[in-house]
Amino acid sequence: MRNPVADQARQYEMVARAIAFIRSHARRQPTLKEISDSLGLSEFHLQRIFSEWAGVSPKRFLQYVTKEYARQALRSSEDLLSVTLEAGLSSPGRLHDLMVTCEAMSPGEIKTLGAGLEIRFGEAPTPFGNALIAWTARGICHLGFVEDTASANAVACLQQDWPAATLVQDRQRALQLATEIFNARPPAQPLHLMLRGTNFQIKVWEALISVAPGEVVSYTQLAHRAGAPKARRSVGTAIGKNDIALLIPCHRVIRETGEIGSYRWGSARKAALLAWEAAQAAR
Repeated sequence: MRNPVADQARQYEMVARAIAFIRSHARRQPTLKEISDSLGLSEFHLQRIFSEWAGVSPKRFLQYVTKEYARQALRSSEDLLSVTLEAGLSSPGRLHDLMVTCEAMSPGEIKTLGAGLEIRFGEAPTPFGNALIAWTARGICHLGFVEDTASANAVACLQQDWPAATLVQDRQRALQLATEIFNARPPAQPLHLMLRGTNFQIKVWEALISVAPGEVVSYTQLAHRAGAPKARRSVGTAIGKNDIALLIPCHRVIRETGEIGSYRWGSARKAALLAWEAAQAAR
């Protein structure tokens, strides 16, 4: 009997390889044949699988990876932000706000270092490389991309972050969560996050969640959204403390110049994430 989760994982692995090739050769604009040859696939097969996942062809996806697209998106975001603020809304992407719900840990809970908490975790393939996902009964508490040689180290770091918690491996559920998270369609039920941070950090993370897919903001714009327009540097620090990739979308923050900028899990991966979301928004 076919396993839909395993089938999805195999597709993700293939798409991840295609994205890696596109990212590393973006400057010379490779053809569809070059991309498919690098994977040992036919052009037809690659086009079909990639388009099912991203909603656009690999060649079109390549266009979204460029710096010029990011610069144009940032200019559009400036106009969008002013309209949003004048209207008194947190974000024009209200539907997106409903896809993720957050619950912050109390200072007392944080102080116990996870005592009495069971954290289940597992590694799963995604179109952007393997990811380590961890969750509690209250929601996802960690999502980070993992290089092939760093899996054991990533789990050790997770235990260091929650030294008093009990870690339980659950790869099957991790595969299911990856399918829900890295899917072009919104999840049937909201994804719950359990946030651990200072009040200011959580405020910044909630402002990040209000940045809709396909939209980008500068650090200054995010500071305004977080209600701290003069705290641009502190906002940047809060972004760097984010442990939940994609769902708390720190990849949507770029420099005022339109440069992609740094990213905890690699700037090339950040560009690919932005390209994917831009493709979805344009569908």
